Amino acid sequence: MSTYVVVGLQYGDEGKGKITDVLSAKSDYVVRFQGGDNAGHTVYAGEEKFVLHLLPSGVLQCRGKCIIANGVVVNPKSFIREIEQIESKGMRTNHVFISRRAHVIMPYHILLDTYREEEAGGTHIGTTKKGIGPCYEDKIARVGIRMVDLLNPEVLREKIEKNLKSKNSLFEKYFEKPTLDVDEIFNEYIEIGKKLQDRIVDTEVELNEAIRDNKNILFEGAQALMLDIDFGTYPYVTSSSPSTGGVCTGAGVPPTALQNLIGVAKAYTTRVGNGPFPTELDNELGEEIRKIGHEFGATTGRPRRTGWLDLVSLKHATMINGINNLVITKLDVLSGISPLKIATKYKTEDGKIIDYFTSSTTKLYNYEPIYEELPGWEEDISHARSYDELPENAKKYIEFIEEYLGINVYLVSVGPERSQNIIRKELF
Repeated sequence: MSTYVVVGLQYGDEGKGKITDVLSAKSDYVVRFQGGDNAGHTVYAGEEKFVLHLLPSGVLQCRGKCIIANGVVVNPKSFIREIEQIESKGMRTNHVFISRRAHVIMPYHILLDTYREEEAGGTHIGTTKKGIGPCYEDKIARVGIRMVDLLNPEVLREKIEKNLKSKNSLFEKYFEKPTLDVDEIFNEYIEIGKKLQDRIVDTEVELNEAIRDNKNILFEGAQALMLDIDFGTYPYVTSSSPSTGGVCTGAGVPPTALQNLIGVAKAYTTRVGNGPFPTELDNELGEEIRKIGHEFGATTGRPRRTGWLDLVSLKHATMINGINNLVITKLDVLSGISPLKIATKYKTEDGKIIDYFTSSTTKLYNYEPIYEELPGWEEDISHARSYDELPENAKKYIEFIEEYLGINVYLVSVGPERSQNIIRKELF
């Protein structure tokens, strides 16, 4: 068997979509295993730019099937919009399927997400207001609606009725907002079920058969480890596990099936939304990096916060994920900046020097990063296609990362195009 997992190692937006797109050309299956349409994966096909929120990033190049697995929460309206977007460009979508077990984002989930973020005095997580968190809440509370329920009118109506009893009470009495109508939602979603019925399948059965048949399977995560519900900067995190471990529960495959664990990180750090960010550059240099790197959220359009590369958090992320192949993206953005800084330790409030990531988000706000300085380079490296073509200082930057983490960088991205990669070894 040949399995590959692509996950983010920072706060999302590392360029996972591009890497998945590149690897998908040799894949029999590309599988999204968690998150929802809060993802923003940008891929290119020639001159065409596609921003995918829910569909697997390999949808454009995968030679086999693309699967949205059981761990994903699915907004079926978003799914249909993305399918129509791709079909309008003359590309096929008949290879895209959704797990029967995947939970459905309903209109009341989106409203709850929005009202909570807008509530005065609340804890503003900085969500995309897509209903992701409330949908996962219902899943864990065992009151969620799954894709298979869209094919069963009696079950669907009963679940909508039960959910709206509590949700409408909350809308009306707590948020002082209008209530939702059972019939309106039921009629809309039963029609959606009819439209998607041929795409709703038992994906875990097929995936395990594919593993036994030694197919090439590429598992694609959304968000990143530092936004993991358990191991990220809680509570400023997503509502699922965007880790290699999340593949097992999110796609229904055993841990023993996972082989090539690929972690993606930028050559610097960015973050969208609220939460601690020790190496943040809230200054002119940070703004310069934002402009050069086009650091604006693919889903929200919000400007990303920018900062130096943080190897303390990156070590934490590679450890939890068990990464054995590292990808560094956007190295070209650092051209012309010198010196370059990389955080290798933190200084705590009481003066202690540590080189590990803390579980206390509150304390992290007051940690001071300790930097190593490396010389920069002036050359434009966007045309480099081999490691030897990089300037010596760019190589030293990559090699510093490798030595600190003890992991080889197998691919360096030097631009947004599919061809702008330096591949140091072939995984397929």
